[in-house]
Order: sequence, then structure tokens, then C-alpha cells
Amino acid sequence: MRRYGEIIIIEDDEDDRLLLQEIFESLSYTNKLTFIEDPMEAIAYLGSPLVKPFMILSDINMPKINGFELRDQILADEIIRAKCFPYIFLSTSKTRENVLRAYGCQAQGYFKKEDDFTAFKTVIQNIVEYWRVSLTPTNSL
Repeated sequence: MRRYGEIIIIEDDEDDRLLLQEIFESLSYTNKLTFIEDPMEAIAYLGSPLVKPFMILSDINMPKINGFELRDQILADEIIRAKCFPYIFLSTSKTRENVLRAYGCQAQGYFKKEDDFTAFKTVIQNIVEYWRVSLTPTNSL
């Protein structure tokens, strides 16, 4: 069961990483948090047989490759795709174009990074709680 598996956060911005770290600490989830700063390192990490993520939270605007391109690479990798984890975008943008593009690459969610700590904490809590009760091929046994 992966409900309590690793939460992987792909985020290049240090301030956003620190904020997300603080949010998760305040929520007291026992899931291991892994931060990946360079999206180019994500495929190799996710391809490891030891990595069994509960979910991925990904930024969109990152150097080298953006979140959409990373998602496409994940979907193209049969081994990673078979791990069947929710891929959720967190972005400062809420443009219709980005939302459409996110769902076009089979994202399971798109959420705006809130400026207010309490509001952002509520968003993160809602995401985690939803996926903890949602049945997926990796947590329905």
C-alpha cells in the first residue's frame, strides 16, 4: 500500500521548497518527503526499483525542462508509468492554457501555489487526504 509512501516534490525554487517543507512538517504526515531541485534528475530517480512514490507534486516553470516536458518523459517510460502514482502540478500560474496543457498530459491535478501559508497548507492537506482515500492500482489491495 502506497498511501504512506514517498511524496516527491519537483521544485527548482528554494523558497518554494522551504515553504512546502514547512507546510508538510506542520501537517505531521509520516510520508518521506523527497525534494528534487533539477527536473533532469527526476527520471533516473523515479526509475529506481526502490522508489515507490505515493505522489508527485511538480512545478511547471523550471530550467532545462519544464513540468509538462517532464510529465511527458514519465509517461513515455514504461517502468515509471507502471508505478501508477498521481502527478499533480503546483504552479504560480492559473492560466487556462497551462491548465489545459496539464490535463492534456494526464495530470491528476493542477493547483495554484497560494501566497498565504494557511491557504497553501489547506490546498496541500486536501490533495494528500484525497489521494489517501482514492483507490488506485497501487493502493487498492
